[in-house]
Amino acid sequence: MVDYLRIGEVAQRLGVSVDTLRRWESEGRISFERRGNQRVLPATQLAGLLTTLAGADRTSSARNRLTGVVVSVERDGVMAKVELACGDYRVVSLMSREAADEMELAPGVAATAVVKSTNVMVERGR
Repeated sequence: MVDYLRIGEVAQRLGVSVDTLRRWESEGRISFERRGNQRVLPATQLAGLLTTLAGADRTSSARNRLTGVVVSVERDGVMAKVELACGDYRVVSLMSREAADEMELAPGVAATAVVKSTNVMVERGR
């Protein structure tokens, strides 16, 4: 059985507005199915959308990338703890508060956990 996400759920997980998704649909960037009066997307297509949003326009030696959505950000004076939901995985990254602020990391924002050796870095498309 295929799980479907309503357009509002997709918007929340991608960190964009419903209006943005409607515009993308009219531009052909995304294709929703119709269930009655509802626009829905098979849940399996969400990962591809997150990967696209995370951007393929950067290069890095890191090969382990987990695209997801920021679940929480805890900031103190110098550091920030960022938790991402990446499919079935929960990834936590510790970084400087300045980096988290510069990337505007907040719950609901799409981001990618980049895992290299024992370090987990977080990046966000511009």
